[in-house]
Amino acid sequence: MDNFKAVYKILSTLEKAMDLPEFDMSLISAEKLGVSQERYARYIEMMLDVGYIKGASIIKDITGETNIETNEMRITLKGLEYLQENSIMQKMYKAAKGITEFIP
Repeated sequence: MDNFKAVYKILSTLEKAMDLPEFDMSLISAEKLGVSQERYARYIEMMLDVGYIKGASIIKDITGETNIETNEMRITLKGLEYLQENSIMQKMYKAAKGITEFIP
């Protein structure tokens, strides 16, 4: 899966989960996204760094193995803004693509 699609999928799933009392994190697991555990950890780390999510933690143990704790992970206002901006850009891209198909 493309990096940005994976990040968008994680954020959009977390946005939908805002209405739920509990959320099954396996819906956005590394396996579900089709990426390695290390890449998934990097996605989570990047989204934490820029403030798109909170409530997750990444811990490297003494063997070098990466452990990700996502039980309390949720989207932030900044993450919602990212989804909104991305959604608008996708709509504009699709509209522009549709126009170019009609123009010879």
